[in-house]
Amino acid sequence: MLSIKKFAAIDIGSNAVRLLISTITEPDNKPVTFKKTSLVRVPIRLGQDVFTKAYISDENSQRVVDTMKAFGLLMKSHKIEAYRACATSAMRDAKNGDAMVNLISKEANIDIEIIDGSDEAFIIAATDLHTLVDDSKTYLYVDVGGGSTEFTLFSHGETIGSRSFKLGTVRILNNTISKDVWEEAEAWVRSITSPYSRIEMVGSGGNINNIFKSSNKKLGKPLSYLYLSSYYQLLNSLTYEERISELSLNEDRADVIIPAAKIYLSAMKWSRSKSVHVPKIGLVDGIIKSLYNNSKS
Repeated sequence: MLSIKKFAAIDIGSNAVRLLISTITEPDNKPVTFKKTSLVRVPIRLGQDVFTKAYISDENSQRVVDTMKAFGLLMKSHKIEAYRACATSAMRDAKNGDAMVNLISKEANIDIEIIDGSDEAFIIAATDLHTLVDDSKTYLYVDVGGGSTEFTLFSHGETIGSRSFKLGTVRILNNTISKDVWEEAEAWVRSITSPYSRIEMVGSGGNINNIFKSSNKKLGKPLSYLYLSSYYQLLNSLTYEERISELSLNEDRADVIIPAAKIYLSAMKWSRSKSVHVPKIGLVDGIIKSLYNNSKS
């Protein structure tokens, strides 16, 4: 008997808002498959407001409400069984974050959870990472967002440790990160990875996905430190306008991609990783997985 379910995940991030609708197929005596039926991304840079003024502006509040109304209609059209909507760093730090949650619930009839950094790292780690990595190796998983970066160390299939730091691309662009945050992240990564002789890195987030796409590498092949470093130098050599016209980057990607590359390169240096795997997974994929697991329990 074939079972087909549809779930939806919403990620209200510091740089963009995403909706993923996934179709889960459960055939008899065969592995379950997760198919991305629809992925919608809307570039509302909430972090720009929050990390500089501590509040989400009225204009962006309305944009989020309008986007949630649209997402609600899409979920209805797709006849989803369940959804989960999570807000991350920007909504966490916003002084009017809770008011935004109430406004979205009232206007768009969508319930939002503001999750903390450890929750975010846990949800992302719940993705199908084990199918993408070798259980006999050690990996540092790095998820770079607009407001924070989550680091998780996996060794021989086990989670060794996980931390979230307020080291995000939008924060860096707005010069709101102190030297202490960089030093704290470096110390933690160096400390947790020091017992292991060989570490490979796994990167997730829109920026590393974009860099991977530009490399024309086959899915499953890692990017080398040398490639990432030379691409970072290329990005820095171009103006914002040139990055849009010559590299075909979106307007809201052309600026944040530089601090993102810097974070990934730093993490590779701190952990002594020579390559980074890019499996194209993120928070929305983890939310879908958690919804599916909850439906089975």
